[in-house]
Amino acid sequence: MLLQAAAPCFPGVAFSARARLRSENLTSRRLPLPSPSLTRKRSGCIRAVSAINVSPENEDSPSVVCFGELLIDFVPTISGLSLAEAPAFKKAAGGAPANVAVGIARLGGSSAFIGKVGDDEFGYMLSDILKENNVNNQGLRFDPGARTALAFVTLRSDGEREFMFYRNPSADMLLEESELDHDLIRKAKIFHYGSISLITEPCKSAHISAAKTAKEAGVLLSYDPNLRLPLWPSADSARDGILSIWDTADIIKVSEEEISFLTQGEDPYDDAVVRKLFHQNLKLLLVTEGADGCRYYSKDFCGRVGGFKVEQVDTTGAGDAFVAGMLSQLASDISILQDEARLREALKFANACGALTVTERGAIPALPTREAVLSAMLNMAA
Repeated sequence: MLLQAAAPCFPGVAFSARARLRSENLTSRRLPLPSPSLTRKRSGCIRAVSAINVSPENEDSPSVVCFGELLIDFVPTISGLSLAEAPAFKKAAGGAPANVAVGIARLGGSSAFIGKVGDDEFGYMLSDILKENNVNNQGLRFDPGARTALAFVTLRSDGEREFMFYRNPSADMLLEESELDHDLIRKAKIFHYGSISLITEPCKSAHISAAKTAKEAGVLLSYDPNLRLPLWPSADSARDGILSIWDTADIIKVSEEEISFLTQGEDPYDDAVVRKLFHQNLKLLLVTEGADGCRYYSKDFCGRVGGFKVEQVDTTGAGDAFVAGMLSQLASDISILQDEARLREALKFANACGALTVTERGAIPALPTREAVLSAMLNMAA
């Protein structure tokens, strides 16, 4: 199954993930930024068009900039029921890249979020949540013509999820390249993103432009595809879209299900299958396995780090908490990527972040603090 951790996993590796997978029958006006002084009056309130977080904690450039969607998750108060049967829902801030940004800040790191919400009460609520969690939100934009995205999340009795989205189109899909804060991106150590922002224009072009800016500035690119099939026109378009930017990433995190999807049903536990997703410039490939922990692959070593056993309530945001835990460690010291012993410690910390998150409902509300994670690591059985 998995190669021994001490042995090189990919000696002389020179793969292109897209080329390898496609060879096996897989089908691939500039405007000024809104001024912070501009305001919009709504319901008796004056609101900033470009949200600026000027709290003292964010005066320095954020170490990790997260790009993508920010939305409202509606989570049933009782698990195991369909959306129609649920008696009530708990409102919670969500969106994978935003979850990661908050997760990093809550762990004591510095982060920023770039994206777009509606010029509506939900949009301003989300902006306030970023600020309250010490996330730099100067890259957040408001759209006067589109609503903030909503997602209703069905929780099965085992805590796993199914989604129904309201975004036709929602504001996050309408972020334009001209609205990007490129300086914020250039000053970061890590630029993190998913694949949902690749589905439609103009956000797709904004995503590609932002990643190009980061790459040219020497910023580490972190990619979590975060597959959400209902949002894509088809399975083939999802696969092609996710792989279209695969070879530019320095760090990639995928789940077992995403490996099966990208390889069209191959075994995600087979090391040879995982190798197909490893490209020559990739520094680290992470495979999350839920309660079982994670696997890691680099050019020089690979292995598995066990997870933590907890009472699972809601898996929403668990993967994002894991990513936040890992990136918070890397932002402090990128050289962890070359030291397997320290990498394993960082991944143990990330696993604990994910485990704690599933013990509460919702994503952002459940993200742990650094103190909570360190305490739990002493008490939770691995």
